[in-house]
Amino acid sequence: MNDINIAATSSTPLIETDFAGGSVFMEGDSYPENSFEFYEPLVQWVSSYLENRSNLVLELSLLYLNTSSIKIMMDIFDMLEEAHTAGKDVTVNWRYDLENERVAELAEEFKEDCSFSFNIIGEE
Repeated sequence: MNDINIAATSSTPLIETDFAGGSVFMEGDSYPENSFEFYEPLVQWVSSYLENRSNLVLELSLLYLNTSSIKIMMDIFDMLEEAHTAGKDVTVNWRYDLENERVAELAEEFKEDCSFSFNIIGEE
């Protein structure tokens, strides 16, 4: 399974996957012109990964997400929830700047719908 390494742009986040280490790292803003097209490789990667492995950690440092990016993240979190229900060990660590309350509120909204480990980590 090939890892993904997508460089950040002004409207899309950095995305790096690590199959061997069991992690996904995302950082930056997310308002691509076509979120579904942009995130399709990541959605496929997460789906395939969870079919074959039993643990996954998402390390997020997302600053802004438009509505369609939020929908994609909900889809990814739904996959994690299914994996968790099936006994797999999944975790989200969402880091945010303490001065950016909007991101913390968004992360809290996502966390409300998740029963797996979902950590919201404020940093200065």
